[in-house]
Amino acid sequence: MDKKLYYTDSATVFLLICSMIWAIIGMFAGVYLAAELVMPWLNFDIAEITFGRLRPFHTNAVIFGFGGSALIATAYYSVQRTCHARLFSPNLAWFVAVAWQISMAVGLASLLLGYTSSKEYAEFEWPVDIAVALVWVSFGIVFFGTLATRKIRPIYVSNWFYGALIIVVAMLHIVNNLALPYSWMQSYSVYEGTQDAIVQWWYGHNAVGFFLTAGFLGMFYYTLPKQAGRPIWSYRLSVVAFWAFVYTYIWVGPHHLHYTAIPDWLMTTAMVMSLILLAPSWATMVNAVMTMSGAWGKLRSDPGMKFVIVSMVFYALSTFEGPMLAIKSVNVISHFTDWTVGHVHSGALGWNAFVTFGTIYFLTPKLTGVELFSKRLANIHFWIALIGVLLYIIALWGAGISQGLMWLSLDDFGQLKYSFIDAMLVTIPYHWIRLLGGLLFLFGTLLMIYNLFKTFMAGRLTKPVLVKIPPVHKGYEI
Repeated sequence: MDKKLYYTDSATVFLLICSMIWAIIGMFAGVYLAAELVMPWLNFDIAEITFGRLRPFHTNAVIFGFGGSALIATAYYSVQRTCHARLFSPNLAWFVAVAWQISMAVGLASLLLGYTSSKEYAEFEWPVDIAVALVWVSFGIVFFGTLATRKIRPIYVSNWFYGALIIVVAMLHIVNNLALPYSWMQSYSVYEGTQDAIVQWWYGHNAVGFFLTAGFLGMFYYTLPKQAGRPIWSYRLSVVAFWAFVYTYIWVGPHHLHYTAIPDWLMTTAMVMSLILLAPSWATMVNAVMTMSGAWGKLRSDPGMKFVIVSMVFYALSTFEGPMLAIKSVNVISHFTDWTVGHVHSGALGWNAFVTFGTIYFLTPKLTGVELFSKRLANIHFWIALIGVLLYIIALWGAGISQGLMWLSLDDFGQLKYSFIDAMLVTIPYHWIRLLGGLLFLFGTLLMIYNLFKTFMAGRLTKPVLVKIPPVHKGYEI
């Protein structure tokens, strides 16, 4: 048997398993943090599980452990199918898969021990940053090497988004983490004061844009047409939306710094670019809805498709809410409140997690050669997760708007009407609801892992799945 005639998916399987392990670790940490907000004694005076250390552990475990592993896995899987070529350098692909897990484990352990650069979404210290950069460049070699050896001329749109993910995140990571080490685990940023803040949020929001949006759009643009059984409605619209997204998103980071010491023109530019982003974001949503035309009936029988379609609803919601929060007159209410946290989680849970869950439900039967163990469990997971997300974000919207309005309220003498403590006490009931929503979402994820475990165990009883590379043809299909 000539192995060169078959796709290589072993690294994909490994990465998907690791992704679900990180999902449990990261989401459990998130639920524990939500519990600490209403029951502060839960830190038990143990430094490693105090809110200040556990919070960056949670964000990095979910974003880079769960999300990063899923992105690399789905990029490996889809780039082969859309290029009709075997994965470039399978050994290097395996190195990336394993080294990514080691880098995440070491980095997350260091955060619990108190080593942090204190930069949002970039807390790892310089040795881990270097390791992550090397692994990421290796991922780029595998991905672009596969593109270079493709057997068909067109480059499918999902690969445009994965390519943007790899190139821009490498640039963001390296530039933002430039530092002067003064010990093996500590360093000074090369930037100072206002410049450090501008560079950090150039990185911070573009990490959201290119890691949590572009990468997952690559995943979405592959999965949805396959689930629907029809091509993307408008390939041209998807490519135009891609370039509009890339050229606009890179400017929006300073909207995190409204009413600070950065130049006013920079705040205004970020606000305007944030509003322009509505166009490419909603173009993607329109493309998705039109692609589903005539295939809506499949939602009844495909639980994975439910997740993917609802993820697009949350993507549309988040990409509408984000530009609204970037408007200065709205931002003056929302900034530093739980409203922002609710916005982030409507994207992270409703968009990123849902599209990942839907994609994994779609890929697992193909990778194992057996049907999903229980579609009923998958449907239960969907409804539990959806209720959890809605409880979570609605509670935080309520808490955030209450905080913002109370902080701006003045009495008849022009003094602040409410103290900071007053505003915090108002949020306690909302935070209990948030905790309930997080628990539901975590429980749904546990159901999914049980379902996937049973499916993979059944798949081990069958012969290994080998998918033959189709012959070169004149048309284009994914």
